[in-house]
Amino acid sequence: MSNLIKPATIAMLVLNSVAIMAQQSQISRKELLKTALDQTITSTEIQEIKLAPGVEVPTHLHPCPVLGIIKSGEAVFQIEGQQKLILHEGDAFYEPKNVKILHFDNASKEKPLVFTAIYLKEGNEENIKF
Repeated sequence: MSNLIKPATIAMLVLNSVAIMAQQSQISRKELLKTALDQTITSTEIQEIKLAPGVEVPTHLHPCPVLGIIKSGEAVFQIEGQQKLILHEGDAFYEPKNVKILHFDNASKEKPLVFTAIYLKEGNEENIKF
């Protein structure tokens, strides 16, 4: 019994590798957000939310963690104890459970802000508390 790999097998492996690499070059991935959660998630709720130009959301908190992404526009975003940020189209955000959100405001006086919010729930918590 020989330990040599046949040329046809090598050619097949090379062709498969080239095909996989070609497929991967057509797909790109960009990490937007990575966060750890300290709870069991039994359900999710996903909402698209639209804020009219100039809208400032009152200080609030979420009884469940919230993940989201800005679809269009810009948001002024600030979690209590952290610096104020400007989130742009394509930016992801995380609002921790039971932590005050001081700002989630539309940064523009002319354009609406549209974002997707994903509520990660353990039970039937409310989405938001003002």
